[in-house]
Amino acid sequence: MALRSTATAWGPVTRAFHWGMLVLFAGIVPVGYYMTDLPLGPQKLKVYALHKSVGLTLLALAVLRLAWRLGERRPALPPMPAWQARAAGAAHVLLYVLAFAIPLSGWLFNSAAGFPLQWFHLVNLPALTGPDPALKAAARELHESLVAVFLVVVGLHAAAALKHHFVDHDTTLRSMLPGRGGRP
Repeated sequence: MALRSTATAWGPVTRAFHWGMLVLFAGIVPVGYYMTDLPLGPQKLKVYALHKSVGLTLLALAVLRLAWRLGERRPALPPMPAWQARAAGAAHVLLYVLAFAIPLSGWLFNSAAGFPLQWFHLVNLPALTGPDPALKAAARELHESLVAVFLVVVGLHAAAALKHHFVDHDTTLRSMLPGRGGRP
């Protein structure tokens, strides 16, 4: 089985990055909203630690995904108006930027708050800055705002994929589905 994408479909590695990162983001975002309302105690610390570890995993996956993508061919786009092709390209670039910016802003928030950062209690990561209450507040606001933008862009991305599938009847969605390989 070929791992790379073809002229008609995304390869299994690209699809695994796509759907794996979606699953992790889909889990971490509700946890992020949930954890802020927890009372201070051991449970809150465990949930925060999990949130941070998954966020760091997503950052590492974003690095690997971008490295993989830079050496990957892109399947041909189906016929569409030029504005749609430009919008799709802009959305994909924005999703990559957010895949980096969201976890990095969380790391900055954590650092400015003066908390240690560990990845699943296995690896200690350095602080990006020292404790700074003003930077902490700004980084938190940035982190939350980036997540809100991410949710909107992902929603538009999913709506566009469904439009391609159900209205345009092209292979855009099928080319990214696991195991389908773009076949009608």
